[in-house]
Amino acid sequence: MKAVALLGGPKELWPDDLKKHLQHAQESGKQLLGVDRGSLLLLEEGVVPDIAIGDFDSLKAGELDEVERQVSEIRYSQPVKDWTDSELMLQAAFQDYEDTSLTIYGATGGRLDHFLVNLLTFLKPEFRPYLEKVQLIDQQNVVEYRHAGKHHITPITGYPYIGIVALTPIDRLTIRGARYQLDHFSSKVPIAFASNEFLPRTSGFEVSLDQGVICLIYSRDRHRFMTV
Repeated sequence: MKAVALLGGPKELWPDDLKKHLQHAQESGKQLLGVDRGSLLLLEEGVVPDIAIGDFDSLKAGELDEVERQVSEIRYSQPVKDWTDSELMLQAAFQDYEDTSLTIYGATGGRLDHFLVNLLTFLKPEFRPYLEKVQLIDQQNVVEYRHAGKHHITPITGYPYIGIVALTPIDRLTIRGARYQLDHFSSKVPIAFASNEFLPRTSGFEVSLDQGVICLIYSRDRHRFMTV
């Protein structure tokens, strides 16, 4: 089963058409997961999550009552815990329900430490096997992950730029067929290669590495999509 999760990130960083995507996901039978305040935000968009997960410390009593009234499965966590609410959601999606893919909204913006937790969670041993099944999406970016190996990177309509970020030490990172190419680059520290581009009239480009984990950040400039 495919799954979609909404975290509690600021609404102003949501994709403009998020409500449409959420409704389509529900209509197509995808599993919907609300994480802490994300559960209430789903309800406010007229979408009832299949599962609500969290300690719900960001909700007022009346708001939590509304979540408990409408959501059939609620997984409560303790405010003081080893795993974040987002990590508990990943456990439910991939280990309990064996979802085949997961799209996450609301994971960026607000507190920087929360964003870094969401970005780096997939480096943990218990979640690393699932990292290529995940997308993080906000108004300007789509984030994906890749293990070591050879990968064909395909463009996403509306996102002209792509950054390649080494999240771990890497060995022999190579980029072929993009605007800016790279040959057998190795590094012992994380490093980011920003603002690469897909060449016109191509189906994408090739990325390979012998060791490490990278993330791909498809991006667009926000001002291009604002009305004036």
